[in-house]
Amino acid sequence: MIEVPDDPGLDGKVAIVAGGGAEGEGIGNGRAAAILLARAGARVLVVDLKRDLAERTVAMIDSFGGTAEAFAADVTKEDDCARMVAHALERFGRLDILDNNVGIAGQATVVEETEARWERLMRVNVTAMFLACKHAIPAMIAAGGGAIVNISSISALRPRGLTAYSTSKGAVIALTRAMAVDHAGDGIRVNCVAPGPVYTPMVYAGGMSAESRERRRMAAPMEVEGSGWDVGNAVVFLASARARFITGQTLVVDGGATLVGRPRAHEPDNPL
Repeated sequence: MIEVPDDPGLDGKVAIVAGGGAEGEGIGNGRAAAILLARAGARVLVVDLKRDLAERTVAMIDSFGGTAEAFAADVTKEDDCARMVAHALERFGRLDILDNNVGIAGQATVVEETEARWERLMRVNVTAMFLACKHAIPAMIAAGGGAIVNISSISALRPRGLTAYSTSKGAVIALTRAMAVDHAGDGIRVNCVAPGPVYTPMVYAGGMSAESRERRRMAAPMEVEGSGWDVGNAVVFLASARARFITGQTLVVDGGATLVGRPRAHEPDNPL
């Protein structure tokens, strides 16, 4: 009888999902990842700048008997990142998984961009991941290893009018690859997800007409609209034992959008 290694190995693991809230009942990338990790048996610390958004995610997890707790933190601040990890250790005793899902969008060329907006975008999209990892990695080493998943964007691979945003998401890919090399010997895998035109609360909160939404869907060869669940499933796979031999990689989740055509600069993809 051949033994097939099919256990995702997430039962009993402890995960932090930074940016795990979402407005109302919406399913954003972070909320989807938190729910799916909990459904797979992980204990999840759902972190958001707004505690009530994290609490709603926790309530969704509670509804099917999962284990989760809400935590409010501004991950652009090192003290908050340190508190976040310390709370996970105090509450659950270890840390195995970190999903870095915090990010903001921006649309301007370098000529149009302001220094203040540039610095804020880099702080939220890149520095926050650096700070979260800085404090999470020692805890993972103490637990015998772990998995980090950073959220980038296809804008890093196919720039078009979102210059600061594209630059920040390219930096996320570079940071992912560098940390994968730095910490492979510690038993820590670091990977990245690059979402494409995914319809999430952050996208529709900014306003999008039905016509724009349909054009966006049809821009990808699959002609299927992505959702937060698609990104969440990618996160869970990369965090799981099924991805045990994968590190330093960028998993593009875009329905094939990066494979064809010239993107429309006025139709931004998923802000995360």
